[in-house]
Amino acid sequence: MTSMPTGDDTRHTSTIEDMIALLAEALPGRCLTGAAIRAQHAGTLTGLEMQPPDVVALPETVAEVQFIVRLARAHRCPIIPFGAGTSLEGQVNAPHGGLSLDLSRMTRIVRVGTDDLDVTVEAGVTLDQLTTELRDTGLFFPVDPGAGTATLGGMASTRASGTTTVRYGAMRGNVLAMTVVLADGTLISTGTRARKSAAGYDLTHLFIGAEGTLGVIVDLTLRLQPRPETVLAGVAAFATIAAAAHATIAAVQSGLCLQRIELLDAAMLGLVNAQSGTALPEEGPALFVEIAGTPKAAAEHLALFIEIAEGEHGRWLGSAAGEDERRALWRARHDAFWSVRAAFPGRAFLVTDVCVPVSRLAECLEETVADLAASGLDAPIVGHVGDGNFHTVLAFDGADEQVPSRVEAYLERLVARAHRMEGTCTGEHGIGQGKVRYLAAEAGPALDVMRQVKAALDPLNLMNPGKMF
Repeated sequence: MTSMPTGDDTRHTSTIEDMIALLAEALPGRCLTGAAIRAQHAGTLTGLEMQPPDVVALPETVAEVQFIVRLARAHRCPIIPFGAGTSLEGQVNAPHGGLSLDLSRMTRIVRVGTDDLDVTVEAGVTLDQLTTELRDTGLFFPVDPGAGTATLGGMASTRASGTTTVRYGAMRGNVLAMTVVLADGTLISTGTRARKSAAGYDLTHLFIGAEGTLGVIVDLTLRLQPRPETVLAGVAAFATIAAAAHATIAAVQSGLCLQRIELLDAAMLGLVNAQSGTALPEEGPALFVEIAGTPKAAAEHLALFIEIAEGEHGRWLGSAAGEDERRALWRARHDAFWSVRAAFPGRAFLVTDVCVPVSRLAECLEETVADLAASGLDAPIVGHVGDGNFHTVLAFDGADEQVPSRVEAYLERLVARAHRMEGTCTGEHGIGQGKVRYLAAEAGPALDVMRQVKAALDPLNLMNPGKMF
């Protein structure tokens, strides 16, 4: 078993084994120490070493979360909040050992407010579960990171976004309030159901994106949206990635009712075709587009987008005919990462996540494509380009001694490029462990303010230690 970390020089005389014994007594059948279950709670999808916890606890109520947090604090045991394990930057790893606090059994949908367009859910509710619950209400939750198994608590904790952000915003704009268990077991509410408030500090947005380093989110009140009357989707192909980016910029600046606008370069199109059974032309990059509104407005805006694409010498490949074809199109887009993994068995993978102002998107993409070509790295590109956010999915031979250093050098240049263009090292994946080294350059003196907030709320550094800082 791993020894306890720190935050201060105090050492508790009890051992982690004592804590596990107490947990097992309080949560019969829900305090797990088997190697397989611990490994599942260290899973990182790309690039990072797996670091399992010493124990996994599965609370079913808020009171149980408070009990577990207080017990762990008394034993100076690290606490790693866990939702579904879909994060990409090592947020669920346990570098100091400790307790994985698995909220997957907290799955109550507490209240659906159809008149107020909001919903309150426990943190373990998944996006798929919420979508099913709302199916007959005419409402939906608009943040779509592409993983239906992602929990709402985890999505808030990592400040997730996704394909629909261009229209509806990311998690930070769609959470009204949360209930959070602090590092000492105190339970707080960060806001109310009111659509606006000027009462005190904005604690809701403090915890969104904190990655479990300040407390444990146990429930959330979320904004809902009415389902659009008409949704039209299709694909446009371009000769160059710069042309696709310029079309995106023009579409955003024209105020079109874009619900999604996603880029796949030629390499990614080939892999998606092979994996998903699509038959899209692979001679150049493509934009997957979705426009929503009234029947008349959607048709008019789609026609305007086609004009914009043709103005950049693009070709409209056609619209998705009906709901099933439209869903298949977006399934293919969401399968992009898995398509890369299937195409390069035995390789290591790493997904980058820079985001720049949309006006700098074409420039950033062109420089990145040239950089990849010069580096000789396999890294198909996909992105939520309506937000200026794109990913290169690196597939490399980690056993080749020369390749990891080339990958690291590329990552440094990519982030420096994004910073030079007034962008960020992470548009949606968070800092976790994987991007710790970039946060200081991006935040500057604000990093000290973040550290002060962390020290004030978690003086023993037990909440997800080793992440962000």
